[in-house]
Amino acid sequence: MFNIFKKFEDIILHAIQSPAKRRIIILLTFISFVLSVMMIAPTNMVLAKMLPGKNNDTFNIYIDLANGSSIEQTKQVSDCVVGFVQKEKEVLDTEVFLGMGSPLNFAGLIKGSHFKNSENVAEVVLNLSKQHDRAEPSYMMVQRMRPIITSECSKIFPNTKISFVEPPAGPPVLASIVAEIYGYDTDGIRKLAQRVSKVLEETEGLVDIDIMQDDIYDTYEIKINTEKVSRSGVSVKQLNDILYLAFEGMNIAVKNSDVYNDQIPIFLSLSQESKKFSSKNINALKVKLAALKLMNHMGMMIPITELVSISPKKSNTMILSKNLYQMTNVMAETDMLSQVYPLMDARNIILETFSDAYEIKKTGLFDLEFKDKQSGSTYRLLWDGEMEVTLDTFVELGAAFIAALVLIFLLMVIYYKSYTLSGIILLGSFLSIIGVIVGHWIMDIFTTDTFFLTATSLIGFIALIGISSRNSLLLIDFTKSLIEEKNMSKANAIAHATATRAKPIFLTAAAIILASTLLAGDAVFGGLGVALIFGTIAAVIASLLVVPVLLYMVDLEKHFHLNKKGLSTHV
Repeated sequence: MFNIFKKFEDIILHAIQSPAKRRIIILLTFISFVLSVMMIAPTNMVLAKMLPGKNNDTFNIYIDLANGSSIEQTKQVSDCVVGFVQKEKEVLDTEVFLGMGSPLNFAGLIKGSHFKNSENVAEVVLNLSKQHDRAEPSYMMVQRMRPIITSECSKIFPNTKISFVEPPAGPPVLASIVAEIYGYDTDGIRKLAQRVSKVLEETEGLVDIDIMQDDIYDTYEIKINTEKVSRSGVSVKQLNDILYLAFEGMNIAVKNSDVYNDQIPIFLSLSQESKKFSSKNINALKVKLAALKLMNHMGMMIPITELVSISPKKSNTMILSKNLYQMTNVMAETDMLSQVYPLMDARNIILETFSDAYEIKKTGLFDLEFKDKQSGSTYRLLWDGEMEVTLDTFVELGAAFIAALVLIFLLMVIYYKSYTLSGIILLGSFLSIIGVIVGHWIMDIFTTDTFFLTATSLIGFIALIGISSRNSLLLIDFTKSLIEEKNMSKANAIAHATATRAKPIFLTAAAIILASTLLAGDAVFGGLGVALIFGTIAAVIASLLVVPVLLYMVDLEKHFHLNKKGLSTHV
């Protein structure tokens, strides 16, 4: 073992004394840093994301038909979905909720699925086998099933939307990408939202596109002719009751029971078959209402159509607002991709194609402002969702990283009273980012799904700063002690200190790497483990190779204040 470190000392000694080798080491370090940064941008070899997909034991499928669709149509689509789902061997059971949302869970709480209460919606809940008992994670299963189910089942009826919803691994957001469109003109907001939705549909990597607004569809308004009602000898209450009783149903009486203490209500309505209309037009509605008759006080049966008038009208749409501003949301999910890159593609398309009808102005990093060329109305497009949380998180973690570097630098300046030595320690710590980025690229090669640079990866990188700073600090302190106490030359002191401190540095690094392997396989904290493993390797190389070269290139007599002590770094 002694011979190994002695040989290592000789290698370091020759490397730092040779000008050519010093230039090679510095040049290779610089090239490695530049190439690692280019892996993130512009090559996109390493993609950034808030958190990777989470392997869950359940997920939901939302079914949303066009407004005005019947429960029978919704059932046909849900049966189609269940037919595909039941072919999956990892699916233990399914639950279908027609005309309503499923019992509230975390994802449903965020997306408001518990407010669903109409015939054109349904939810399918899938319960999977435990994640340790199946090879395929839930997010990969969703990615595989989504195109098959959506292509086959959504074409049964026009404007049918089928989306897959997983319990979120990260922040509680409405969707991966949310385009919030604000304005004062309802029709203008709807028009702009439709165009943004089409852009998102054409953007590669985005799925489950949806607009949070009601469809405008044809309805029929039944108006009571009070004059005819009064002449016919029936009351308006009778007319209202018969309509509600027929199509909605109501309690008409109660029944006493020997078993229960409370009275049992008797509920009356038309049968499901009787409620059906032959077609969606005003004549079918008149035929159905003509079959409903009321008896007046003279015993005459009067058809309802004689007492009311029917007129077509458009449906009343929901008005959505946020912070007292009228708006609507265009939502999209990412198909195993980061949110930022598809958003940038979609934003570029919007800037290129929307100029035909709008004057566009950039109001932020991604936000836009539109002015309609014809009406002069102004609209704002603000991006939100997990994408916004990702950007905010990375900005905040970047600020934390810079703060950590500044604090370490100031502490080293106070300790050494030298900006140069403090800068060398800081540089040695910063170079661990090469290992972090390259490590994510290597893991992405050997994993089936994309291995993202996540928020936990940045946390691991920030944690590495203190560890790698300690390595450089020990190296510099030992070099100073050898010069002062052993009267060694600068080159010999640096080489001997590097070889001597290599053993504890290697042992510390090995402990970190072995401990981090347990995290590397986790879905959420895998980035933290990989950052610690490969960042530690890069930090060790920087501490034992780059830092000695930089130390040899500076005037240690000046920075160690040896002149005041009558010492020299020369032999």
